[in-house]
Amino acid sequence: MAHYRECPAYDVFAPNCPARLVLDRLADKWVLLLIDRLSAGERVRFNQLRRDIAGVSQKVLSQTLKKLERDGLVERQVYPTVPPTVDYALTELGATLGGTVERLAQWAESNMPAILLARRLYDQCGE
Repeated sequence: MAHYRECPAYDVFAPNCPARLVLDRLADKWVLLLIDRLSAGERVRFNQLRRDIAGVSQKVLSQTLKKLERDGLVERQVYPTVPPTVDYALTELGATLGGTVERLAQWAESNMPAILLARRLYDQCGE
């Protein structure tokens, strides 16, 4: 089966394609929630992100931000205060994902009634 690819050098259907690592990163719910939250465009402090994304632990938030920074999707700004003030924003590259992630989140929210119904019907039939 042939698939259209904008960049034929990378084929996510090939087992060793490095783009699979990117897809793996983006398949993480905390990554998607962070990108969605940061896509508003303003710089956000760590503790504000933690308050805005209910359920994420400090450790997971820190690890996720570091991974996104390493991938070039998030930038970290440290201000020379005592204690240091740190905030985060999407990079130009990260911002290109913002709309896509926002649409995915909206799709999930708007289709939850249909998904919940499908689950109930599936469970009633007992596989």
